[in-house]
Amino acid sequence: MTSSQPTSSSTPSLSRRLALATLALPLLLAVPPPAAAQAPAQVPTQSWPSKPVRVLVPYAAGGAVDVLARTLGQALAKPWGQQLVVDNRPGAGGIIASQALIQSAPDGTTLLLVASGHPLNQFFYPKLPYDTFADFTPITEIAYSPLTINVAGNSPYKSLTALLDEARAKPGALSYGMSGIGTSAHLAGELLNHTAKVKIVPIPYKGGAPALMAVIAGEIPLSVNPMAEVVGQLQGGTVRALAVTTAQRSPALPDVPTVAEQGVPGFDSVVWWGLLGPKGMDSALIAKIQADVAAALKDPAVVEYLKKTGSFAVGSTPQAFDAYMRAEAEKWGPVVKAANIKLD
Repeated sequence: MTSSQPTSSSTPSLSRRLALATLALPLLLAVPPPAAAQAPAQVPTQSWPSKPVRVLVPYAAGGAVDVLARTLGQALAKPWGQQLVVDNRPGAGGIIASQALIQSAPDGTTLLLVASGHPLNQFFYPKLPYDTFADFTPITEIAYSPLTINVAGNSPYKSLTALLDEARAKPGALSYGMSGIGTSAHLAGELLNHTAKVKIVPIPYKGGAPALMAVIAGEIPLSVNPMAEVVGQLQGGTVRALAVTTAQRSPALPDVPTVAEQGVPGFDSVVWWGLLGPKGMDSALIAKIQADVAAALKDPAVVEYLKKTGSFAVGSTPQAFDAYMRAEAEKWGPVVKAANIKLD
């Protein structure tokens, strides 16, 4: 990391914070009075939790999301006075873990750590066994991380602009590696195809690391990866990042321009993580969990982990998180449709 890398407890960029606030405002104004709403489960927040809290993680143990959940859980165990138990439920793009959550009592002792794909599964799968928004309680967006568009250290492409020029001249001749169909890396690649009006063919690998190794070996010209997957290779010089996918440059890679700076205005794509509960949770309990998570994001161990992975803490309100997920669905739905991405 460079010396200009902020601590992971840094707030998101000004434009991102303004966007979240703007998205949340209509929802805040539209919330009905308590008497008109369905009566939620009443939970005494002073004595909560009275037992260990289970956090469902829709990914295998040892992955980035699993480590984030465990690191955050250690920080939350202090104010809660209870252990946070990570329950890994991988498979089906997060649907298995989501089903386990909606079958749980709305007492806050079962939560779900989701990633960017959660609000998009409605586009990938023809029939979901739940409603993407109505069956869940948004609590907070935890953090987000940029992705990078990478080439080998000895690649002839010195900029994303040059690569896109060739892609336009030779439609379908170039390909990019990514960690699987429907992942944040795949969607970022398809957003690039969609907005830059090019056709770079996606090549799925069994993870971001194998895709990056294929770039280094010269098997494919480029890959799209979350920043956490490429930091070591970038430092070693075996890989060069042509662009970061966020709207502004990343303090972790200040010399790497954005996609938007290289001829694709408005491009913005991140991988993010958030916390959901089952529907029907008490509003006071939701507020307590959100506040505790926001405080835990300032814990030194959490700060260090996010800094190491090039991620940035958020800790948004439930209203802002709900608005953000809905905006993500509106943004990515046309991209998924244009790319004809379908999962069984």
